[in-house]
Amino acid sequence: MFLLWSLSYAVCRENTLRALRFLSGNPHKIREVEDILSGIDIEIVAVDYKISEIQTIDVPKLVHGKCIRAFQRVSQPIFVEHTSLKISALNGFPGGLTQVFWDTLQADNVSKLFGSLPDPTVVASTRIAFCDGKRIHQFEGEVEGSIAAEPRGNRDFQWDCVFVPKGETETFAELGDRKNEISMRRRALESFAEFLKVKIDG
Repeated sequence: MFLLWSLSYAVCRENTLRALRFLSGNPHKIREVEDILSGIDIEIVAVDYKISEIQTIDVPKLVHGKCIRAFQRVSQPIFVEHTSLKISALNGFPGGLTQVFWDTLQADNVSKLFGSLPDPTVVASTRIAFCDGKRIHQFEGEVEGSIAAEPRGNRDFQWDCVFVPKGETETFAELGDRKNEISMRRRALESFAEFLKVKIDG
């Protein structure tokens, strides 16, 4: 609590948000964030700190804790994000454990195990947590889709090569930059951007 009120004092003293820290060392995510938030008059500063995440399928709980620990490192307004997959056939698993799930199975096994199911439906979700000095605010974006029967496209960005958004025939990896127009991260960031506009204008 003391840390949060210390940040609140610092923000009020500056009387504006000039820069936001974004906790990420992933260049793909950083580029997406910079592109999608380019219309906001705030500098995005990426910080690459290793923050331990609680291991849970509960994503709101995960990002809340991660955001607090990130703030403790920088003592500045900061946001974190967590992108996850919720597979219908697994009752929403892996959720917050998507990174462990993906690192263990990798692209070929994910497609092999889930791409041929009678119901290959999956929801891709991005949840953002932002500390403004008074509280933690959260924003979410979701895109429904399915798991491809085999990986397609560049494999550099985790499960983009196996996720086919609803209404499309190509994976996120095959869509290239057009992914940014329809992604779950865009939807979450657009909600975040609306919040920031009100905060800046206020």
